[in-house]
Amino acid sequence: MKIIYWIFTGLLIALMLFSAVTSFFPNPQGEAMMKAIGYPYSVLHLLAVAKILGAIALLVPGFPRLKEWAYAGFTFDVIGAMYAFYMAGFAFKDWAFMVVALGFVFGSYIYYHKLQNVKKA
Repeated sequence: MKIIYWIFTGLLIALMLFSAVTSFFPNPQGEAMMKAIGYPYSVLHLLAVAKILGAIALLVPGFPRLKEWAYAGFTFDVIGAMYAFYMAGFAFKDWAFMVVALGFVFGSYIYYHKLQNVKKA
């Protein structure tokens, strides 16, 4: 169970950190994408900082309430991005990877709670 948890969590953290780090570099494609979905480019920096803090929250032992907030934030981020891309008229193939990201969030969250229940027993 621990191995599955760390696979999901590792993939989730890697995805979020990659997304966050690339947001800090100038990227004409990123600017065009943000314009297409109707958000200002500066929102990427706010989301990047939140993703980094969420990744740290998942890695630091303890702090179960903080982990819950991190999972909630990642869920809102991914679902919000999926909705924005859908409403902007992007084809499913352009945002299908977000469904995979949501799977990482849910997998990590489910196995986090399974591990917590094993510790309680």
